Amino acid sequence: MGWNTNPEHRKQRVLIIGAGAAGMACAATLAKRSERFDVTVLEKNSIPGGLAMSLAVDGEKFGADWANTGAQGGTRMFRHSYKFFREYGYEPKEVRIQLSFGKGKDGFWTNMFPTPLLQKHQHEIEKFGRALRAVRHFPFPLWIVPLKRFLWLFGLSREFGYRIVYPITSLLMGIGNEAEDVPCGILVRLFEDPEMKIWDYDPVGFMPARPPMFAFPNMTRFYMDWASGLRAKGVTIRLNTQAVKIIQRNERGIIVETRQMDEDARVTEGSFHDRSMTEEFDKLVLCVPGDEAKRILGETATWREKWILGGVKYYDDITITHCDHNYFENRYEPRFKEELCAKPRTKEQEEQIKFAKGEAGIQSGFRPSYCTFSYHSRPGKNELAFDYSNFQYQFLPEPGSGKPPIPLERHVFQSRFLGENLKGIWTIDQIDDKAVLERRWIHQPSQGWKHYIRVLPYLRYINGKNNTIYAGAWTFANMHEAACITGIAAAVRLGVEYESLDDFADKLFSLYLRAAHGKTFKRKTPDWFTRRRGSAATNNSGPA
Repeated sequence: MGWNTNPEHRKQRVLIIGAGAAGMACAATLAKRSERFDVTVLEKNSIPGGLAMSLAVDGEKFGADWANTGAQGGTRMFRHSYKFFREYGYEPKEVRIQLSFGKGKDGFWTNMFPTPLLQKHQHEIEKFGRALRAVRHFPFPLWIVPLKRFLWLFGLSREFGYRIVYPITSLLMGIGNEAEDVPCGILVRLFEDPEMKIWDYDPVGFMPARPPMFAFPNMTRFYMDWASGLRAKGVTIRLNTQAVKIIQRNERGIIVETRQMDEDARVTEGSFHDRSMTEEFDKLVLCVPGDEAKRILGETATWREKWILGGVKYYDDITITHCDHNYFENRYEPRFKEELCAKPRTKEQEEQIKFAKGEAGIQSGFRPSYCTFSYHSRPGKNELAFDYSNFQYQFLPEPGSGKPPIPLERHVFQSRFLGENLKGIWTIDQIDDKAVLERRWIHQPSQGWKHYIRVLPYLRYINGKNNTIYAGAWTFANMHEAACITGIAAAVRLGVEYESLDDFADKLFSLYLRAAHGKTFKRKTPDWFTRRRGSAATNNSGPA
């Protein structure tokens, strides 16, 4: 197999494995310098997008004909994601978030009105806020302390952790099985960091009432349009194609064995060799889970790569998208009930109760988008659920339309059962099989404190080595925005200049580039005209 001995006279051939958010963001960034890079993206599935996908549903029954079942939405911090959306005519829409945690008078709380549980732990809510501020001012060595140790360290009760802290952590991080092990510094970032917090910490209700978020557009359509747009720019995207293994990696480039897969994935062992081939590239970007990256590298993996990639812990979760409203009501608290509400202590709380009762207009009322339930036998573990019809904008009546919301009996839900090792306490068998719209297994990276000391600090020692770069949410945080940033960073490491968006986006990108690549990002000083334009964009009321 021959190699081009004059690589400086041709484009660099870049292979990206994985067409999820990271892989597509990397390809899109490299496509800006199409005169320098010849980009190929391999995706083993039949559509791009990774976990960001949509499901077709009965529009007449549910009020909309699609639902996002993976990535659903984000906060104002999702600057890079929204930029990619807008390039293809898609716009996230602002919605107001209502939350429901626990079940019954003694175990329930919400960000929508006062509850007995919140009033019982009022002193600890205030104390927890002070503890977060202490970590912000003295991050070393407190930042990495897991929440269960953090609560003990600051004298907070186990019930406060089980009932309030762990459920909200499970929801924010999308992890119901290891909330106790999440570093306390993550919550400091989310609630107390002046530049990166998503919401203000509320010393009375823990969370603000109806904070803003932005619901994503149809993610399958967006990713298909994104793929078409990249192909028009010269990027090769090959779906139903698997990277079997890396045969060779050295200073001369990459040799990879690939195979074309049947769309239904039924490839026999005999046809495996007939459909496989070897291909040559100059650079490799692995936008796949850490354990999959280790498998693909095989014998070419160095001892550092084996050690770091082998340290990424994963959980196999199952999501059930369904319309079983009876199950939803039995497990969670999706409606306002007088017995769940505490006596108001302020005028603001009186207004909150009035809104929750539906007495503040036709579109008022308690309609939680996200719910959790703590297992009685394992109170530190949580079952997560989403009411798509209360969050995703296609199900919601237009503001000012005068139309009432869709009744609960016609809602689309998703119940997420986290950690296959917890099957013994799952309630999945209580969901009516006839109401199930989709079952899907997902492979989720750990967000526990060990990930932040065992894996993330050492990525810089393998990124860029052996013509290989790693990207994906597992290298940063389990969010769509984080995945996009990792893909952009991979392209920047290959030589593309980072496109500055605003101070916040630049800081988040710089944080990742320094942590995962050991590189410092320095933004060019803009001229007067650029500064004026950037200021106007930053002050826009919508998502940046």
